Amino acid sequence: MLVPRRVHHGTMDTVVIVASCESYRTGDFIAAARSQRLTVVVASDADFPFSVHPDRAIEIDLDDPTGGAAAIVAAAPDAVAVIAIDDQGVRVAAAANAALGLTSNPSSSIEATRDKLAMRALLESAGVSQPRFSPVPPGDLRRALEQVGLPAVVKPTTLAASRGVIRIDDPAKADEIEHRVRSIATRAGIPPTEPLIVERYIAGDEMVVEGMIVDGSLEVLALIDKPVPLVGPYFEETMFVSPSRRPDAVQKAVTRVVAEAVEAIGIVTGPIHAEIRIHEDGTPFVIEIAARSIGGLCGRALTFGLLAEPLESVVIRSAIGRASIEDLAKPATGVLMLPIPGVGHLTGVEGIDGALDIQGIDGVEITIATGRPVIPLPEGDRYLGFVFASGLTPDDVQQSLAQAAAVIDPVIDGEYVESEGQSDAGRMG
Repeated sequence: MLVPRRVHHGTMDTVVIVASCESYRTGDFIAAARSQRLTVVVASDADFPFSVHPDRAIEIDLDDPTGGAAAIVAAAPDAVAVIAIDDQGVRVAAAANAALGLTSNPSSSIEATRDKLAMRALLESAGVSQPRFSPVPPGDLRRALEQVGLPAVVKPTTLAASRGVIRIDDPAKADEIEHRVRSIATRAGIPPTEPLIVERYIAGDEMVVEGMIVDGSLEVLALIDKPVPLVGPYFEETMFVSPSRRPDAVQKAVTRVVAEAVEAIGIVTGPIHAEIRIHEDGTPFVIEIAARSIGGLCGRALTFGLLAEPLESVVIRSAIGRASIEDLAKPATGVLMLPIPGVGHLTGVEGIDGALDIQGIDGVEITIATGRPVIPLPEGDRYLGFVFASGLTPDDVQQSLAQAAAVIDPVIDGEYVESEGQSDAGRMG
C-alpha cells in the first residue's frame, strides 16, 4: 500500500531504497538521498518507524522479486535508481531496475550472491581462489567432511552475518553440529531439506574490500583489516580498521581476486562487499561476495573527499550516474561491533560515557532497546551496537577501539556478561 509522506513542488529525481524492516541503515540512506535533493521512496517488507521520514513508503514481499518489482514500478515509474541496502532486498532491487529499463545486475548473479553453493560453483568454474567446499544434504556432513578435510566450517547457504556458521574440528561431532546449523536455518525459514555447505577452514587473517562496480570494473573504496582473529567456533565480527596495514603485494593480490570473483559471478554494477581470508602463505581466498555495501552501521566509519561524504551518498551517486570515487576523508577510521554476550533480556549497557571519554572514540550507538530479548550468534542475527573511532594511524584507531571494548559492559537479565569476541577485542590494545 502506498503511503504519502510529503509533497514536493517542482521536479526532483526519485530513488527507491529497498530495505528489510529490521535494517540498521534505512535512515542513513534516506538522509544521504535528501542531501542530494532526491525524492525518496522506501520499499520494505513491513511498516516501521523511520528516524528520517521518506517521501513515500510501500510494503512489498522481499521474497517475491517479480511482485516486489511490479509494486515499485507502479509506485515510482519515474525512478532513476532502485538501491538495495541489505541482502534481503538485492533480488527485488535488481528486478525493479530491469523492469524500469535501468542498468541492473543479471538475476543469475544476484541469486549467486544470495546462495553460497551457487556462488562457489561459479567461482570454481572460473578458477577463482576459494576454500574447498561441498554441499551437505540432510544427514551427510560426515561424508562431506571427508571431501573437504578438517578443520572445516559449516554454514547455511542463504543466511548472512555469520548466522549459523560453526567450525568443526572433530568428525565425531558432525551429527551434533549439523543438527544445530539446520535448526538455526529452519528457524530462519529455510526448508529442512535444503542442503548446507561445508568449506575447508583457512588459517589466517581476514580483510574486507568495499567497492563499487562502475562500467563493469571494480573501483576500490576501502581496504579494511579485521585485527581480531576469527578462528571459531563461531565467527561474530568484532573490529574493522581502515586503511589496511597489509603489505602492498597482499593488498594487490586481494583486490585482484575480488575483481576476478565479481567477474565470475557476473556483477556489472553497484556496490560490492567482499570478505577475504588470507592464508598464512599470503594466498587470498574468497569467503563471501555481496551485492551491497558493508552491513550494520559500519558504513558510518567510511567517509570520502574533503567534505567527508558518507558511504551511502557514494552508493546513491553511483546508482544515478554521478559516480566519482574519492579518497577516504580521514587518515584512519574503525568500528567495533558489540556482540551480544548471552541469552536473555537486555537490562542495560554500562560504560558508554567512559568509552566516549577515550581519545579517538567518535561515537557509540546501541541498536537494541533496553528490555528487548537478545540471543548471541550463531543463533542470533543482531549486534548489540557499534563504536566508531578515528585517528592519525590505524594503530591509534585499533587501540582506541580496544580500550572501548574493555570498558563497555552489557547487562543481561541484571548481570554483567562478557562475550569471548569482546574480550578478544579488549586484549588487542
